[in-house]
Formats: sequence, C-alpha cells, structure tokens
Amino acid sequence: MKICKNCGHRFEGKFCNHCGQTAETKRLNFQYLRHQLTHSLFHINAGLFYTIKQLFLRPGHAIRDYLEGKRVDYVTPFSFVLILTGFYILLCHWLHINLFSASEESLKSGIGSGKSLNLDEWFLSHFSWVTLATIPLYTMGTWICFHNKGYNFVEYLVLNTYKAGQRLIVQIVFLPFIFLIKHSLNIGTVMLIVYLIDLGLHFWTNLQFFKPMKALNIIVRSIFSHLIMTILVGLAVLIFIVVMSL
Repeated sequence: MKICKNCGHRFEGKFCNHCGQTAETKRLNFQYLRHQLTHSLFHINAGLFYTIKQLFLRPGHAIRDYLEGKRVDYVTPFSFVLILTGFYILLCHWLHINLFSASEESLKSGIGSGKSLNLDEWFLSHFSWVTLATIPLYTMGTWICFHNKGYNFVEYLVLNTYKAGQRLIVQIVFLPFIFLIKHSLNIGTVMLIVYLIDLGLHFWTNLQFFKPMKALNIIVRSIFSHLIMTILVGLAVLIFIVVMSL
C-alpha cells in the first residue's frame, strides 16, 4: 500500500484512486524541469503546427472533423487564437508596425488627433480581445445564413474562431513584408491584398465545410454572411468610437 502525498489516502497502483495524483512524486530538480519544458513545448508546437497545416490544406474538412470529435491533434480554437494574437502583437512591437495608426493624409488634414492616436494604441494593446470580440459577429452572419444545416451557434462559433486564426496567420506572414515596404508603398494596398486572401479563405473553408450543399448555394450564402458580419462589425466600431469620444 502507498500513501498519497497529496491527500493522505492509502492506495495501490500508479495513481491515487481518491484524488488522482501520481504515485511517482520525485523531488523537483533540473532533470524534471528539462523534461517538463521539453514535453510541454513539443506538445504545444506539435498541435499548433498540425492545426495550422490543416487549416490551410483542408480547412473546412479539418474544422468539421474537430466538431465531430477528432480533437486530440488540434489546439483548441480559443487557445489557437490567443497564441496567434500574442505572437502578432509581439511582431508588431518588434517591427514598430501599427496598422491601426492614422494615415499621413489624415494627419495632414488634422483628423489624426491625439485622441485618435490613443484609440489606435488601445486597439493594438487589446488586439487579442478585439479579435475575440469580433468572432461572435462573424458567427451571427454564419448562423443566420446557414441556420438549417445541422449546426448550433456554438459550433459555428468554433468554425469562425478557427477562421480568425487563419486571418491572423495571413497577417503575421505579411508583417515582415509590410515592415520592408512601409516607407515606399501605401500600406493600405498591402492590407487590401491581405483582405482579399482572407476573403478567399472564407469561401474556400465554407465550400469544404458545407460540402454536401451545391457550390453556388454555399457561395451565395457566404456572401450574405460576410455582408451581415461587415455591417455588425461596422456598427460595433461606430458605437465604440462614439463611447470613447465622450
């Protein structure tokens, strides 16, 4: 019989049948630290890279697999987005890029006031929360346009969370390019290209995810869902700007 060091319960085997703690509780040392760091980093990296690969090779099929229960190899959707937003913010600070900053034309015309610059900084410093906050707005469009396809709101929320991850990866890939050309080319042009790529991923993912439907039907519904999302995001931003300006 063994005595659990956590709860004092007597048990046999490798785990305490009262609290679940392992019987092997050796003293912490550098070997333990090295093992835990290696195991944790490998597990996170393996899941992260596998999720990224699947979201760009077979995005709709991968997300449907996740909803149907094949989840062991994937990073959970919200952890996925939080990891990517953290890396995105780190790159932005490192490369001194603020895509929310006012344009030179706005500054010259007097529109880029100190308050607007503070608003830009707020968006950048809270980018992960802004990204998460917009996901339900994307989901509303999907839920309205694909309401009769057997998925509930939470499942569509997972779908759009992984789509948010796709968009973040595209933006991360373009950040070094934006850094190199930010003094010689209008960043708005680059962001338009990023937006068109995001839009293409939106349609491609939906075409795979809703594959039993006819392609034209999926595309039409996807267009309307994107329009609904755009309107909701626009209203949310307008309300936020009004509140912040009070």
